Amino acid sequence: MAEQARSLEDLKSAMKQADAPVVSATEDKVIAEPKIDEHGRAYATGKRKNAIARVWIKPGAGKIVVNGREQEVYFARPVLRMMLAQPFETAERVDQYDVYATVTGGGLSGQAGAVRHGISKALTYYEPALRGVLKAGGFLTRDSRVVERKKYGKKKARRSFQFSKR
Repeated sequence: MAEQARSLEDLKSAMKQADAPVVSATEDKVIAEPKIDEHGRAYATGKRKNAIARVWIKPGAGKIVVNGREQEVYFARPVLRMMLAQPFETAERVDQYDVYATVTGGGLSGQAGAVRHGISKALTYYEPALRGVLKAGGFLTRDSRVVERKKYGKKKARRSFQFSKR
C-alpha cells in the first residue's frame, strides 16, 4: 500500500492482499430486539400539539381504551377513530393488538394524533420489523406544528386590527 491507489480495482486488490474483510452495505441488517415489559406489553409516548399520550399495546382482539373509556365513547367523531386505526391498517395488524392509552392536554384532534403516534412507536417496539412500513407511512414522525403565540399590537398571532384612514 506504499504506492498510491489509482483506481477502485487497485484499492480492492490492495485490500485483498492485506486480508481485510470487505463488508458490503447490503449484508445482514441489524434488527433491533423487541422492547416488551414483564406483562407482555410494549410502551411508547406519543405527542401532537399540546397533547401527550402514554400508550401500551399487547396482543389481543383489537380493543382500544383511552383514559378508561372505549374509543367510540372518547373519540365520538369517526375521523378521529380512523386516525387511531391507520397504523394497524398500514402494518396489516388490524384486530391483533389491544391498546390502553392515557392522554393529557390539548383538544380531541391533538389527542387522537398523539395516540396514533404512540401506537406507531409501540408497534415498532413490539415488532421492530414494522419500522420501515410505518416510517414510510409517516407515522413515526412527530408532527411538530403547534399554535403560534399571539404578538403584542396584533389581534391574533398575525392578524392586525382593521386599518382606518380617518
